[in-house]
Amino acid sequence: MSKFVSIEEAVKLIPDGASIMVGGFMGCGNAHAFIDALSKSGVKDLTLICNDASMPNGPDGGDFYGVAKLVHNKQIKTLIATHVGLNPEVAQQSMIEKTLEVFLIPQGSFAEMIRAHGAGLGGVLTPTGVGTIIEDSPYCLGKQNIEGRDYLLMKPIKADFAIIAGAKIDKAGNVWYKGDSSNFNIVMATAAETVIAEAEEIVEIGEIAPEDVRTSAILVDYVVEGGKYL
Repeated sequence: MSKFVSIEEAVKLIPDGASIMVGGFMGCGNAHAFIDALSKSGVKDLTLICNDASMPNGPDGGDFYGVAKLVHNKQIKTLIATHVGLNPEVAQQSMIEKTLEVFLIPQGSFAEMIRAHGAGLGGVLTPTGVGTIIEDSPYCLGKQNIEGRDYLLMKPIKADFAIIAGAKIDKAGNVWYKGDSSNFNIVMATAAETVIAEAEEIVEIGEIAPEDVRTSAILVDYVVEGGKYL
């Protein structure tokens, strides 16, 4: 299969039960066209690794912004995130209906745990969460004392697929992100077996200056064109 595929072809790569990382922060930096197609695919029992569950409404004026579509459709079996308070359906499904398993991880630890897998590290030592319920998390491997200070050893986070989104992607697959939309996309592109990158715009090789490449083409398995966001 070519690196450049249709959104429909890329969505077919994801089976029931897959783990997917999705870049973004409250929907900013989500691969919106891909996620919309995935929400209509019928794929289920996914593990979603994302900073958050986005929001019921977004700046596009539509319902269920970004990954909120997947939550609303109950395609997510397990959610690993840093906060979920702006999407009330997470509380409904996890605390009342008991159909969604949720693991919350401190945001800085979350980013470092993803980066750790991409870097081939065995874990992350952090003082964040010491003395809290984070110590009981399945993602905490124990506590260590270093020079008189307690740290938690947090395990690396990986996924079957990373779904990232770039403002411009060249025909080799190099990615440039606009502003804060880079957020979790950069580390997630290093921590998954297969990386699917959605481009607002596909450009010729050389149109992205080498120093502006934030995710190298060697990390990107497939590219889809999603069109301009708001």
